[in-house]
Amino acid sequence: MSKFRKNGKKGMPAISTASLPDIVFMLLFFFMVTTVMRETTLFVKVQTPKATEIKKLEKKSLVSYIYIGSPIKRLQASYGSAARIQLNDAFATVEEIQEFIATEQQARDEKEIPYMTTSIKADETAKMGIITDVKQELRKANALKINYSTRKGTY
Repeated sequence: MSKFRKNGKKGMPAISTASLPDIVFMLLFFFMVTTVMRETTLFVKVQTPKATEIKKLEKKSLVSYIYIGSPIKRLQASYGSAARIQLNDAFATVEEIQEFIATEQQARDEKEIPYMTTSIKADETAKMGIITDVKQELRKANALKINYSTRKGTY
């Protein structure tokens, strides 16, 4: 008669926490795999122009970005408000573009170099003169595949 108790209360079984570490590690690995870390910190304001006929790039790992725009608010006191060029995490001059392309090519495998693309992310208010200067330096560096980044929309 041990099944029946006189006080009428049944004991609740304890919750098993044996699978809890497995669940935590699965969540950890999920977020580690799906999270993309930002590669560069933007020091220039870039609002790309709108375009109607756009195409996505296939291999983004083979793309080198050149940002052109006016410095962000907190940097305008020291750099001014004129359009500047940003390569990776630093401001640069037009003359430094050839060196930037050379280091990007050295970081890649030799087979991938012909497929490398240089993407210009320029602010819609940037003057065409600085973009032309960048294109001339890209020609000198033999980086002839150029992409202009835009956003979808009508203008």
